[in-house]
Amino acid sequence: MLDLLEYDFMQRALIVAVLVGLIAPVIGTFLVQRRLALLGDGIGHVALTGVALGYLTGNSPVIVALLVAGGAAVLIELIRVRARASGDVALALLFYGGIAGGLLLIGLTPGANTATLTAFLFGSVSSVSQEDVWVISALAVVVIAVIGYFGRELFVLCQDEEVARAHGLPVRLLSLVIAVTAALTVVLAMRVVGVLLVSALMVVPVAAAQQLTRSFRVTVALAVVIGVICAVGGLSTTYYVEVAPGGAIVLLTLVVFAVAVVIGRATRGRRGVPHTPREEDAAATVGTMPQTDRGSVST
Repeated sequence: MLDLLEYDFMQRALIVAVLVGLIAPVIGTFLVQRRLALLGDGIGHVALTGVALGYLTGNSPVIVALLVAGGAAVLIELIRVRARASGDVALALLFYGGIAGGLLLIGLTPGANTATLTAFLFGSVSSVSQEDVWVISALAVVVIAVIGYFGRELFVLCQDEEVARAHGLPVRLLSLVIAVTAALTVVLAMRVVGVLLVSALMVVPVAAAQQLTRSFRVTVALAVVIGVICAVGGLSTTYYVEVAPGGAIVLLTLVVFAVAVVIGRATRGRRGVPHTPREEDAAATVGTMPQTDRGSVST
C-alpha cells in the first residue's frame, strides 16, 4: 500500500480523492433531502461543456468548467422557479445541452477530439496536475465554509420549503447556495470520478448512511466516512488494476450500500422498528429513513 506514495501522481490523486470523498457526501446529503439527487449529474454534463470551452480558448479546463457549472446551477434554479418547469425537466435540459455543447466545442478545438474528454468523463489518475490539487483544495475550503455558515438554514430548507419560508429564511438564496455548492463539488470531483459518475459519489454514500441512522448529522458524518474510504479504496485499486478510477470508486460505494441495506434491515428487525413507509408499500423498493432529526454528534 505504501508503494502508492512513491509516485508524485498518486500522491496528488490521493489528496484529491480524500477531498472529494469528504465534500461530495456533505453536499449530497442536502440534495438527497431535497429530492434533487440528480442535480449533480445534470451539472456534471454542463461542466463537460466548460472543459471543452477551456481547451478551445486555451485556458484551464477546470477553471472554465467551474465558471460554466456555477452559471448552470443558477440557471437551473431560475428555470425551476421562473419558468415553472419541474425539476426533472430542468435537469433534462442540462443533460442534453451539456453533452451536446461539450462535443461541439471539442470538435472545434484544433488538435483535440472526443478522446480528449475521456479523462473528464470517467476520471483519470495520471491527469491530476499540481495546479488541479491547489484549485480543488481551494474549492473544498469554500464548500466547507459555505456549508458551515449556512448549515442550520439549509437543514430547515431541506426538511420543508414552506416551513423555511414561514420562518423568514431566504428560500431562493438558500436554494441557489445549494445549487452553486453542488456545482463546485462536481468540478472538484470530476478529475477523480469523472463527470458521468460524480453524482453517484454525492448520492450513494448518503443513501448507504440513511440505511443505518435517522439523525441528519450522523448521516452526514457516516456518509463522509464512506465517501473517503470508497474514494481512496477505489483509487488505490486502479494502481494495481488498469481500470477507470470513477468506475472502481462508484462500484465500491454500491457494495457498501448493499451491505448497509442488509445491516439496516437486520438491525431494525432485531429492535422491532417498523420498516420505512416506502418499504411497507413496496417490499421490492429499498427505502431510506427520514432525516428529520438534526442529531447531536459533534463535528
